[in-house]
Amino acid sequence: MMKIKTPKNGRIKREIEKRAPKLVETGKKTLILHGTKTSSVLNSALREIYHLKKENAVKYSRRNVDIRPFESGGETSLEFFSLKTDCSLFVFGSHSKKRPNNLVIGRAFDHHIYDLVEIGVENYKSMNSFSYDKKLAPQIGSKPFFAFVGEGFESVEELKHLKEILLDLFHGEVVTNLNLAGLDRVYVCTATSSKKVLFTHCALQLKKSGTIVPRMELVEVGPSMDMVVRRHRLPDDSLRKEAMKIAPESTKKKEKNVTKDAIQGKIGKIYIPDQKVGSVALPHRAKGVKRERREAKIKDEANGPREKKQKHPSE
Repeated sequence: MMKIKTPKNGRIKREIEKRAPKLVETGKKTLILHGTKTSSVLNSALREIYHLKKENAVKYSRRNVDIRPFESGGETSLEFFSLKTDCSLFVFGSHSKKRPNNLVIGRAFDHHIYDLVEIGVENYKSMNSFSYDKKLAPQIGSKPFFAFVGEGFESVEELKHLKEILLDLFHGEVVTNLNLAGLDRVYVCTATSSKKVLFTHCALQLKKSGTIVPRMELVEVGPSMDMVVRRHRLPDDSLRKEAMKIAPESTKKKEKNVTKDAIQGKIGKIYIPDQKVGSVALPHRAKGVKRERREAKIKDEANGPREKKQKHPSE
C-alpha cells in the first residue's frame, strides 16, 4: 500500500493549496533557462524577456547541460524545474553552430511538456539601443496591446502556433476590469514571410487631438528582433482534450425559453397547458340558462301545443 504524506507544517500546507487546481486560475509564471552554451545576444534577450515579465517570472543563470526539449528524455530536467518553481511557461536559450541564437518557447500542462516552438533570433536590438523619453517607459505589471500584421497568422500553421504562445507569454494577469491608463505598451508582430516574424515592443504616447479622444503614437522602446521559426511541436489530441476540460462548477446552466435581444433586453416564452373547460363540473347552474328556458316555455304556451309529426306509411 502506498503511504500518503500530509503536510504537517503550516507554511508547506499553504504552498500546496496555492498550487492546487482552481476554478479561476491565477496568472501563469515563466521559467527562463540557459543551455550549455549561449551567446551575448541570447543573454541580452533572456534578460530583457525577464524584465518584461518581472512580476511573473523566475530566471536561472546557471548552465543546464541535460535539457533538450525536442528530444525524448531531454525534457526531464525541464519538467522538474517547472514543478519546483510552479511555472507553466518556459523560455530556453541555447547557441550552437547548427542553430545559432536559438530560443525555445513552450508551455507545460500538469508540469509536463505541452507544446514547443523553436525560433532563431536575428537582427536583435536591446532596450539600451533606443533613445526616447524615459517617462514613456512602460510600467511593470501594465497590460499590453497586441497587433498581429499579416495573413500568415491565419493561414500558416507555424505562425498560428507562434501567435498562441506569444499571447500566452506576454498577456499578463487575467482581469475583469481594466483601467485605460494602465495600457501603455503594444507588441507589434509583423509576418514578413511564412517563417519570419518581426517582433517589436513599443510604448503608447497620448497627444492632443482637439477632441475628447487623444491621438495615439507608437514609440519603439525595445527589444526588437526577427523571429525565424525553425521547429514546432503541437500537443497530442488526448493531452489537448485533457487540458481543455472545464470544471462543471464554472459553466453556467442554460436558461430554457429565454433569449436576449440588444434592444428589448431579456425575452421569455411562457407555455400555458390546455384548459379542459368542457369536462370541468360547474358548481351551480347559471342563472342565464334558467331564464332562457323559462322564456322559451312561456313562448310555447302562447303559440299553443305543437303538432306531432306523423310517420308516412312507406317509412
